[in-house]
Amino acid sequence: MRLGAPGRWISRSSSLLRESCAQATVEAAMLLPCFLTLLLLALQPVCLLYTRGVMESAASQTARLMITSEEGMEACEAFALRRLEAVPDISIFHAGGPLSWDIELTPAVDTGGEVAVSITGHVSPLPVLGAFVGAFGTRNAQGDVELKVEVTYAGRPEWLEGSYETWVQAWD
Repeated sequence: MRLGAPGRWISRSSSLLRESCAQATVEAAMLLPCFLTLLLLALQPVCLLYTRGVMESAASQTARLMITSEEGMEACEAFALRRLEAVPDISIFHAGGPLSWDIELTPAVDTGGEVAVSITGHVSPLPVLGAFVGAFGTRNAQGDVELKVEVTYAGRPEWLEGSYETWVQAWD
C-alpha cells in the first residue's frame, strides 16, 4: 500500500482500476462507430435480398396463375401487386410507393406456350453505400438501384405428347 493524500491509504488495485476504466472508454469510442458502420454495410444487402426474394416469388406465382387461370391480364397484375405488398414501403426496400412497380405480363399466345412475367422496382441505397451502388445494378435519375426479375413458365412440358382432347379420350 502507498500513501496517497496525507493521512489516506490507497490500495494499488484501486489506482489500476481507475486507469483501465479510462482505457475502456477510449476503446469504446473507437470501436462503436466501426461496429455501426459494419452493421450499416450488412443492412443494405439484406434489404436487397429480401426485396428480390419477394419479387421472384410474386413473379413465379403470377406466371402459374396466368397458365392455370382464365382471368384477364388486369386480374393477374392485381394478383402480382398484392404479393408485392410484402415488401415494406421504405426506400431501402422499395422506393416510390406501392404502385410504382413495373409489371410486364406476356401471355402464352405471344410466346408459343410459355408465359413470362417481368417485375421491376427501385431501391434507394444507404448513404454509406452510394459510392458502390454500381455493383448492385443500374441507377435511375434519382440515384435509385433498379431490381429486375424475369420468370418464364411453360404450362405444357415438351415431353408431354398429344393434346388435351386425346388425354380426355384416353380416360373415357
